[in-house]
Amino acid sequence: MTKQYRRVVTGHTPEGKSTVLYDSSMPLLEQESAGAGSRQEDRAGAASRVLWTTQGFPADNNNSSDAGLRKVHTAESDGTVLRIVRYSPGVTPRHHRTNSIDYGVIISGSIEMELDTETVKLAPGDILIQRGSIHNWINNGTEPCVIAYILIGAYPVTVNGVTFPATG
Repeated sequence: MTKQYRRVVTGHTPEGKSTVLYDSSMPLLEQESAGAGSRQEDRAGAASRVLWTTQGFPADNNNSSDAGLRKVHTAESDGTVLRIVRYSPGVTPRHHRTNSIDYGVIISGSIEMELDTETVKLAPGDILIQRGSIHNWINNGTEPCVIAYILIGAYPVTVNGVTFPATG
């Protein structure tokens, strides 16, 4: 059975009073059935659901439409993406870099983050701050790993005058 996540989004009434705009269950979507409100992963063993996005800085809180339905890339260069991803054991490799700063919170399971020079194992409750480095997720465990990500658009990383663009 697919895990359901509850998403509660606040907003305002026409009178300016705070209110709940959306309160719904949001299952992770399998690769084969991905649709509105999700990003279809480009590899076997990963499923995700986009819960909310913003465009521009600072974010605009005046629009009441469901920003979780907006089609987005892995990261948005001029906004944010809130996404939950489930990595199954044996997930297909995807070495990639985004033009974003990513905050990741491990919700369940464990996973290894492979970098150019080392591999780090992450477990439930661990918090990752990914700063535009190329990386890959490896699940050698026996259960899926679920991670909540907040991706915030950032400039490409530049080291010693060399710029490293998004890739993968």
